[in-house]
Amino acid sequence: MKKLALSALAVSALTLSGCATVADMAGADSATLNVTATEGFNKTIAEARSKGILDTSSTTYRRINTVFNNLRPYADQMNQTGSKFSWQLAVLKSDQVNAYVAPGGKVVFYTGIVDKLKLTDAEIAAIMGHEMVHALEEHAKQKIGAQALTNIALNIGLGYAGVGEAGTAAAQLGSQIGVGLPYSRNLESRADQGGLMLMARAGYNPQAAITLWNKMSALDGGNQGATFLSTHPSNSARTEAMRKNLAQAQALYNQSNKK
Repeated sequence: MKKLALSALAVSALTLSGCATVADMAGADSATLNVTATEGFNKTIAEARSKGILDTSSTTYRRINTVFNNLRPYADQMNQTGSKFSWQLAVLKSDQVNAYVAPGGKVVFYTGIVDKLKLTDAEIAAIMGHEMVHALEEHAKQKIGAQALTNIALNIGLGYAGVGEAGTAAAQLGSQIGVGLPYSRNLESRADQGGLMLMARAGYNPQAAITLWNKMSALDGGNQGATFLSTHPSNSARTEAMRKNLAQAQALYNQSNKK
């Protein structure tokens, strides 16, 4: 990929959309990222199947898949990328409390996040909506642009250590182009708020987003090593920001239940 040499002045002037432009210049345009994500997702599926950790039939899988399918048409309505998403879901049998999305709508859920936290369907929708908005707003592309600006190598062959039972392919997909590593709090906030509206449009009570993060915080307090928390920082400011948007989300939820 092309190396970028930007002056400090140019870097300071760039916005999030500017980061996306840098990603395009670096060869990480939307079409390329979507193809790479599909290849990585297919590898994740194949590896998980070979290891017997691809869940396609459990109660947990059915619940996650139902929420996924319920949110998809509303996510498609929100899609302003110019490219139709081929949404796909993989559920992996793992105690890890984690979930992530890769470009083009490739969602990976670990059963641990549902089972350990005893999530309701609405709380699953809060996570699903959050991840879908990351993809819809192309946050992975913006992350890559930001990495380029700070001279972090755009290395699609990046390795990953300590992956445990979840498998190397899933970990690599998440670490390379999935949105699930520490990055801009602004993007996290956008995914929180967008996800809140998405779940509400699909008929899930947005209040569940608050109870979800309360459960996440309790898990973190117990030092149970939630991977999702390490990549999606949960704090009082985050919850408070969502509370400020609850009225709008609640109105959408109430409207969806009148249909």
